[in-house]
Amino acid sequence: MTLPPTIPHLVQAAAALWGDAPALLDAGECWSYAELWHQAQRAAAGFLHAGITKGDRVAIWAPNSRDWIVAAIAAQTAGAAIVPLNTRLKGQEAGDILRRTGARMLLTVGDFLGTDYPALLKDQQLPALETIVRFDHDWHTFLSKAPEPLESSIGKALAALTAEDVSDIMFTSGTTGVPKGVLTTHSRIIPMFKNWAELVDLRPGDRYLIVNPFFHSFGFKAGWVAALIAGAVIVPMAVFDVGRMIDHIEQDRIAFIPGPPTIYQALLAERATHLFDTSSLRSAMTGAATVPPVLIERMHSELGFNQVLTAYGMTECSNITACRPGDSVDLIANSCGRAIPGMEVKCVSDDGRDAAPGETGEVWARGYGVMLGYLDDPAATAEAIDAGGWLHTGDVGVMDENGYLRITDRKKDMYISGGFNCYPAEIEKLLSAHPAIGQVAVIGVPDERMGEVGKAFIILRPGAAAAESDMIDWARGAMANYKVPRHIAFVDSLPLNASGKVLKTELRE
Repeated sequence: MTLPPTIPHLVQAAAALWGDAPALLDAGECWSYAELWHQAQRAAAGFLHAGITKGDRVAIWAPNSRDWIVAAIAAQTAGAAIVPLNTRLKGQEAGDILRRTGARMLLTVGDFLGTDYPALLKDQQLPALETIVRFDHDWHTFLSKAPEPLESSIGKALAALTAEDVSDIMFTSGTTGVPKGVLTTHSRIIPMFKNWAELVDLRPGDRYLIVNPFFHSFGFKAGWVAALIAGAVIVPMAVFDVGRMIDHIEQDRIAFIPGPPTIYQALLAERATHLFDTSSLRSAMTGAATVPPVLIERMHSELGFNQVLTAYGMTECSNITACRPGDSVDLIANSCGRAIPGMEVKCVSDDGRDAAPGETGEVWARGYGVMLGYLDDPAATAEAIDAGGWLHTGDVGVMDENGYLRITDRKKDMYISGGFNCYPAEIEKLLSAHPAIGQVAVIGVPDERMGEVGKAFIILRPGAAAAESDMIDWARGAMANYKVPRHIAFVDSLPLNASGKVLKTELRE
C-alpha cells in the first residue's frame, strides 16, 4: 500500500486494496474493507449534513465498538479532529475537556456498565456543544437524516484533508500531572504505525483482538489504525473480561493480542484452572508497565505465543521503541526495544549530559512521532519539548550499547530509601520471579528511620500460599537490601485503569 496521508485516506486505500476481505468483526457481523469504507462515507455524510467541517472537534465518549471506529473515520473525513474521552471520567472531568476543546458534537452511549453518560453532563455548561448523539439510541436516526453519500461531497472533503491536519486530541497528565490535550496530526500516525505493524509482524487476515480502549493510543493507533494498515481483522472488546476474551480466542481464532501485562496474567491464571484452545495465537505485544521475564516465558510455554515483543510509547509520542522479531528472549524480557525507524532516543542524566550505556537517566525522544504540542498551552509544550526538538518523557531508563532501552520507572514514582533511589518497576520485576507471585505492585511509604520504604501489594498465583516474613526473606536474597520491601500486603486484586495499568495513587491512598 502506498502510504496514505490521513486516516480516512487509509480506509479508502484499504477498501480499494482488500475489497471483500474481512475488516471488522463485531456485533455478530463481519464487515469487509469495502463495507467499512461504505459505512464511514455514509456517516461522513451525516457529519457534513450536521455542519461539521474542517477544524471542528468531535468528541467520542464510548466503549470500543465498530460504531466508534466508523464515527472517528467519518468525523475526520469531514475535517474534524476527534477528542476521545476516557469512559471512566465523571461529568465534571468530561465537561472540562469538552469546554477546553470546544467540541461541537459528542458521540456517546446512554448506558455502559450502568452509567448514563449524557446524564453525567446535565449540570455542565457547554456553550460550544450543539449535538449529543447516542450510539445505542440516536446513531441510526442521525445517519438517516443525511442524504445518500455523494462521491463529489466526500471527495471534496477528502481533497481538503491534509497530513498536517490535527487528527485527534487525547488528554494526558503528560509529565507534570495536570491534564493536557495532546495535539496529533495524521502525519504523526500513519507512518509510525506502518512501521509498528511491520515490526510486530501484523499480517493481512490476522484476527486482532483489541481490548485496549480506543480512547488510548494503544487501542486506537496501535489498535484499529495499525490493523487497517496491515489488512488485519479488527475484533473489538468493549470491556476486559477474561472469560469473554477466551471465547474470542477460541471462536474467532485470534492471532494477535496486544495489551498490558495484566491481560496475559489473567489468561494464565484462568488456564491454571481449565485448559482452553490457544492454537490460533501467534503474536503478542506488551508494555505499558513492568514486564517480568517470567511472564514472557509463561506466555510462550503456557499460552503458546510464538512471538512476544515489548514496546514503549506515550500519548505525546505513541511509539518510541520496540523490540524486533528475532531478538533474544532475554533481550525482549529485559527491555522495551530500540528506537523505531525515524525516531531518536537517548537517556539524559540529572546534570543534563547524555548518559553513558548502563547509566540511568531521563528518556528523551525526537522524531516524526512527537506531538505537535499541548492544546492552548505553549508553556507546557515548551517544558515538554526543548529547543532541539527533544521530548522529555518523564520516564527513567537505562540504554545498553546497542540502543536497547529498559524503563526503570516514572520520575514521579521513584522513592528514596535511606538515601538510595528506588524504582518500583525494577523491584516489581525482581519480585515477579518468586514462584508464588502472580501480580505485584510496589509503592513507597513513609518510614521514620529510612524516609521511605517499599510496600508490595501481591496477588498470589492460584493455589499458592506465602507468609509476609517468608516473602521478605526471599526478596533479601534476590535484590539489594535497600530495594527489599519492608511491608507486604496480600490482595485479591489491584486497582487498574481502563488501560490495564495499576493505579498507584489508589494504592497510596
